[in-house]
Amino acid sequence: MISTKDYSLLPDPENLRRICKAISVLDAILSQEWQYRYYSYNNKWSDQEEFFEMRNGSGDHMFILFLKNGCVINGFAHEYPQQNKQQLTVNLPPVFNEFIFGEPVNSIGTTFCLWATRQKNWQTGQPEHYEDMSEELLSIFDGHPQTYVDWATEYFEESYKETGIPLETVTKIYNGETLTKDMVLSIVEEPEDWEQLENDLSEIGYPYHFN
Repeated sequence: MISTKDYSLLPDPENLRRICKAISVLDAILSQEWQYRYYSYNNKWSDQEEFFEMRNGSGDHMFILFLKNGCVINGFAHEYPQQNKQQLTVNLPPVFNEFIFGEPVNSIGTTFCLWATRQKNWQTGQPEHYEDMSEELLSIFDGHPQTYVDWATEYFEESYKETGIPLETVTKIYNGETLTKDMVLSIVEEPEDWEQLENDLSEIGYPYHFN
């Protein structure tokens, strides 16, 4: 399993970005109300920066900042012991400092931190221990569509069609295929607001064609 103790299976930044967008699209389909989603993505968080957020409603968060030359992951598990942030970020590239030490990360907190650049693969600092919930929070990034199906089937109970969340459609979205109405309708009954879904897809930066 992926964790701060063993992050060799964590996808490279571009594949991680692809997965983050995919699961955010799926969450947007399964829940038109943003506050009930687990994953969300903003491809225009600021100039040349994209932002992924995970929140479980119980106080745990994961933020990922994507830049052109890499990305950084900030995880926070509210029930786990807090560690020295300076130790967690030893050798953090300066380009990530504003994000990791600014808002909203600073107010939320940091239980674990990982980063990668074009020059170097994934790294972490010098944690005092590995009790940080990273294995649970990072598991969704294994690249397997079935992982999302298994998780969302439980989390979004009764939000999808009785036939279940189709692996075929999830796989297409993981592969970045243009989203169509038929793909949406294979997951849920008629959405209440197609325009809202289009706005969400535009914010995520995911291709769609509903005509």
